[in-house]
Amino acid sequence: MVRIEGSRGGSRRIGTFVLLATLMAWLGLGTAAWAQDGLIAEIRVEGNQRVEPETVRSYMVVGAGDSFDAAGIDRSLKALFATGLFADVTMRREGDILLVRVVENPIINRLAFEGNQRVKDEELEPEVQLRPRVVYTRAKVQSDVTRILEIYRRNGRFAASVEPKVIQQPQNRVDLIYEINEGPTTEVRRISFVGNTQFSDSELRGEIQTKESAWYRFLTSDDTYDPDRLSFDRELLRRFYLAEGYADVAILSASADLTPDRHEFFITFTVEEGQRYDFGRIRVKSLLKDLPSTELHQYVKTYPGLTYDADKVEETIQDLIEALGSRGYAFVEIDPRIERHTDTRVIDLTYDISEGPRVYVERINIEGNVRTLDKVIRREFRLAEGDAFSTAKLRRSEQRIRNLDFFETITVNAEEGSSRDQAVINVEVAEKSTGELSFNAGFSTFDGFLGNVLLSERNLLGTGQELSLGFTLSTRRSEIDLSFTDPAFLDREDLAAGFDIFNKSTNLQRESSFDRGELGFALRASYPLAEDLTHAVRYTLRRDRISDIDKDASRIIQEQEGSAVTSLVGQSLTLDRLDSIVNPTEGYTIRVAQDFAGLAGDVQYVRLQVNTAAYHEFAKNWVGNLSVNEGQIFGIFGDDVRIIDRYFLGGSQLRGFGAAGVGPRDRKSDDALGGKSFWTASAELTFPLGLPEELGLLGRVFTDFGATWDTDSTTGVDVRDSALPRGSLGIGLTYISPLGPLKLDFAFPVVKQDFDETQIFGFNFGTRF
Repeated sequence: MVRIEGSRGGSRRIGTFVLLATLMAWLGLGTAAWAQDGLIAEIRVEGNQRVEPETVRSYMVVGAGDSFDAAGIDRSLKALFATGLFADVTMRREGDILLVRVVENPIINRLAFEGNQRVKDEELEPEVQLRPRVVYTRAKVQSDVTRILEIYRRNGRFAASVEPKVIQQPQNRVDLIYEINEGPTTEVRRISFVGNTQFSDSELRGEIQTKESAWYRFLTSDDTYDPDRLSFDRELLRRFYLAEGYADVAILSASADLTPDRHEFFITFTVEEGQRYDFGRIRVKSLLKDLPSTELHQYVKTYPGLTYDADKVEETIQDLIEALGSRGYAFVEIDPRIERHTDTRVIDLTYDISEGPRVYVERINIEGNVRTLDKVIRREFRLAEGDAFSTAKLRRSEQRIRNLDFFETITVNAEEGSSRDQAVINVEVAEKSTGELSFNAGFSTFDGFLGNVLLSERNLLGTGQELSLGFTLSTRRSEIDLSFTDPAFLDREDLAAGFDIFNKSTNLQRESSFDRGELGFALRASYPLAEDLTHAVRYTLRRDRISDIDKDASRIIQEQEGSAVTSLVGQSLTLDRLDSIVNPTEGYTIRVAQDFAGLAGDVQYVRLQVNTAAYHEFAKNWVGNLSVNEGQIFGIFGDDVRIIDRYFLGGSQLRGFGAAGVGPRDRKSDDALGGKSFWTASAELTFPLGLPEELGLLGRVFTDFGATWDTDSTTGVDVRDSALPRGSLGIGLTYISPLGPLKLDFAFPVVKQDFDETQIFGFNFGTRF
């Protein structure tokens, strides 16, 4: 007899051990049970419906012929659970048979989302792991719930909730439904700054993208909390301070505190401004062979005595890289070496230029383009795979992609490739709608109302081709234009071609007492002569008709009644150095065009025209624009220039004057006769109104000047004509609405002739879809 002595606690522990041992022996799971002599003669699988018995056995560590080893059977049990195929697995020994009973996880029959209005199914489906014909597990459901909530948080809805619902179906199948309560957007109630002494909170709020919630921000999401945007805001603040001379600035933190009701956030930025510096000594040190530093000072945009500006430093580096690249130095490194003098608050700056490692483009990766074909983006690159890598060419490539105006956002960066002398260029884009439905309207006491509708697609089927159909309708005009342009005709990236088909009918009774009709087509092509210089050629064949001439019309017009065919060949040279063709703020463009009519047809003339425009940003959103245009047309082989080929000035060309409101007129009939020469000059300043930027309201002040004069066939007709300039002053308002830009202009003539027609007010409106 064995005697056991000890405390009552000890007796309880021994009793518990005996009970567990007895239970394990009864279940057939005790170590002793598995350790009995004998080998596994058969592994029998029960409870399986879809999974074959042999599949179950294949996942197990032990097999027929192995001993009943407790450790091996335990590993087999874990392996079966790890497959995710089974909700439960049990094993027990029956003689020399190992009995494996499984309960299979169900298969998903249908997956659905309910209650999601703001986030569509197409956005949720790629984010979840589970889908029809996939094995259902609770772990995957919880993972999917977390993913869905993360999507809603990125959309500013932190109060969203997701409840998975499982509906049992026959044959061990289930319908899985995610019931979503989206909740309200989690808005930003207040944005505060700590540590800022040089700039007020309102100034700093204007520099970041996140905004405080307000009633007028119902069309933007900038006032909803987004953690990714908050990280971007930190960088925006840092760049702002660096551009204002605070070279030691540190954005210590950007914290977001959620209110208890989970509906709003309080955001706090903690800033350590440091002190403000000025530029001190500026030097350029070149280690490149045969290139003295003195030749590079002309590209430096940082000057001693001015406030330190990191943006100007970066601009200087980019200009130096571009200049050096044009001189054949493809591999250069420019290191802006800074020496701070905290006592005098001066930064000495040296641009160290040395030959960098030879790096070549290994690969160009493009992501995010759903509709747009890869080749449309690749043909805008000034770099190709295998070329010597150039930062300047990479920047130019990015600008060209932006000029396509196909994408909402564009990110271009380079990283090290498979080796140190290889670079991989990554392009990530987010597409935007390229279809356009635009409406233009104007009003004056002279011309009345005029409406224009343009339906166009600028990225047809993702090929970059442009197709447009325009309609102009009013009591005085009807016009249909069909236009097509292929920017890579015959798959040649350096050749663009297209055509235009048009049928126009214009009531010019008010201006010139006749109606004009045009029916014809045009063929055109263009190709680059240099990076910024383009040559274009065109051929136009049209039939013009002058009809419905008023009985009191000018004799000059009556003599030109009828139809005539014009066969015209033209060319143009365009130098475009604008920073953007969509919304230019810097640079200039010059266009020179010549037309020759007389290649067959009934009309012979030569026309020359020059158009120039320049832009400069004086401060943020303060953009000045100066444009000058002039032209001349003259008949050849003794032909007069017909009235429909002359220049008529007014309207948008010369604000403050009506359409055809300036130029030669018949004194008796008051008909506008048009001029053979013209010029216009316009200066405009666009500026912010001090309102929140997201309202999209900008003010404009402008002045327009111009004149058109000289006409043929004046014998016996009293024509009032003057080459003296006309001019106007005006103010305008631009509203960048979600439906497109709306422009209102009020122009007041300050220099005019008594026979000119004036127009005080005009507006135009556009929208895109």
